[in-house]
Amino acid sequence: MKKSSSFEPHTAEIFNNRLKLVSLLVVFVFFALVFRLWYLQLIKGSEYRIKSENNRIRLQDIPPFRGMIFDRQGDLLVDNRPSYDMYIIPEDVQDKDKLLDNLGELADLDREQALQRLSAGRKYPFRPVLIKRDLSWPELARVETNLYNLPGVMIQVKPQRNYLFGKFASHVIGYLGEISETQLASGRYPDNKRGDLIGKYGVEMCWQKQLNGFRGGEQVEVDAAGRKLRVISRKPPVSGANIALTLDKDLQILAEECLNGKKGAVVALDPGTGEILAMASRPAFDPNLFIRGIDPKEWRRIVSSKDSPLQNRAIAGQYPPGSVFKIVVALAGLEEGILDPSEEVFCNGSYTVGRRSYRCWKRGGHGPMALHDALVQSCDVYFYKLGRRLGVDKIAEYAERLGLGHRPGFDLGMDKPGLIPTTRWKLKRWGIPWQPGETISTSIGQSYVLVTPLQMALMIAAIFNGGVLYQPQVIKWVGKDGRMIREFKPVLKRRLNAKPENLELIKYALVGVVNEPRGTGRRAKVKGITVAGKTGTAQVVTLEKEKIAKAGGEVPPEFRDHAWFVAVAPAEHPRLAIAVLVENGGHGGSAAAPIAGRLIEAYFTGKRVADAGTRPQQTGLTN
Repeated sequence: MKKSSSFEPHTAEIFNNRLKLVSLLVVFVFFALVFRLWYLQLIKGSEYRIKSENNRIRLQDIPPFRGMIFDRQGDLLVDNRPSYDMYIIPEDVQDKDKLLDNLGELADLDREQALQRLSAGRKYPFRPVLIKRDLSWPELARVETNLYNLPGVMIQVKPQRNYLFGKFASHVIGYLGEISETQLASGRYPDNKRGDLIGKYGVEMCWQKQLNGFRGGEQVEVDAAGRKLRVISRKPPVSGANIALTLDKDLQILAEECLNGKKGAVVALDPGTGEILAMASRPAFDPNLFIRGIDPKEWRRIVSSKDSPLQNRAIAGQYPPGSVFKIVVALAGLEEGILDPSEEVFCNGSYTVGRRSYRCWKRGGHGPMALHDALVQSCDVYFYKLGRRLGVDKIAEYAERLGLGHRPGFDLGMDKPGLIPTTRWKLKRWGIPWQPGETISTSIGQSYVLVTPLQMALMIAAIFNGGVLYQPQVIKWVGKDGRMIREFKPVLKRRLNAKPENLELIKYALVGVVNEPRGTGRRAKVKGITVAGKTGTAQVVTLEKEKIAKAGGEVPPEFRDHAWFVAVAPAEHPRLAIAVLVENGGHGGSAAAPIAGRLIEAYFTGKRVADAGTRPQQTGLTN
């Protein structure tokens, strides 16, 4: 039976409608594809082109060699050694948790720190993120063996700071630490990037720009997993400048050895230039500990230690000078014309002002004392009376002329000014007038008087070099590529302008301190060399000490007196000035003077101490 033709137009209409719908769909898809191609090519083209290039060609930094540090004789103190550092490129990592798990099995890894660094690195996905610095040989071997199973992981060989003698001069040389985000944002470190080590203390910090150098770079072709295939081009880095210190390595080693097991400082300098020959402070720290990133617990232990190992006691430790200050009072009396050096003062062991009696260190007294014997035997009563005649303001005037109460101007900074009290200072600081008894204590270097070991070395140098105060310097020269960039000359800060005959009287007495039978500094005597000096014993906690002594107990170390000794040698033509401070060491003559004598003998006779702890440390890869 034949179908009705009335259905044919309806079927054709349905077909046409469907054809139109399919055609519209095809056109829509076509335009969508065209739009997508337009968007990818024109709008996102440059971005994806960069991504594509970064997936194939990457720029890698080549860090420069940091400048080396030498002593005054050219002996190497600080150099660089190879460090194998592990980096991760965030863009190449699909599963960071799995990757860190795998790395944790191959190397000693701080997972929390690694996660933090990777998260921060997502902002720059193609920039390598430092995960672990200075891999040990076993770690390096394990990571390199499994590198093809560690997408995004790369090993870079970088120069790492190597402090050859460990704690040697650590307060002068300083240490390195990783640059902080704040420092990066400051704009003061244009040649450094995230993960770089920069100077944080001492010479390393103050001469960061010169020591740092300029980084180089490589264009490297990599595969899909980020593994290096070949180097396309290379720009070599520029090494930093070298620096020579004024330190004498052997004298520095001996000064540090003399302070082993003690708290204190030694400063030795050239009286004719102000160059620092030795600057030791104990306790100290090993700057090598900071290279790999010091453990937070260890850092907290160091900074919270009551021994303050990071403090340079030589320039920042402020102490009462004790009897060393009698040099200042004697000079003030002579210069002001109120002191006849031949006039005798009777010392019966004490001196009374008002209702208070001030004792001399020698309980039975010294008997009749003129200036020479008063300095040689360090008679307190003589200087009590002289100080009272002068007054505190006149004493302060001469103390300041000798550089006390002001920062010495140390070229690494961080030096403290100490304190020289005056009547005006006390009224402003405490709102209370100055009392006569305070002048008595001031005249023997107690009361409010505070000085640093560096100031004491500069003061004794000025007495013997004709009254010249030099700026202390620890940098001798800066050089690069075998040529001198800058050489440092002596800098004169001020002249004492004292009468030569008055200086000669004091100098002669200070020679007696060491060389006469009753001199308090006899233990600094050196055969064949005329040593001049002055002892000092600075009280710490008088009341507590007296209570304990009355009870018949032993005075704890923290309540014992500080021991001082300042010296020059040879007295006729001084080439070495020394200040020694031993915290809670007791008497200056027994605790500090022998250290000065040992240093003077070693410096002038060439006798050096070979100590196993001061040999250069291993410069290979260790962990």
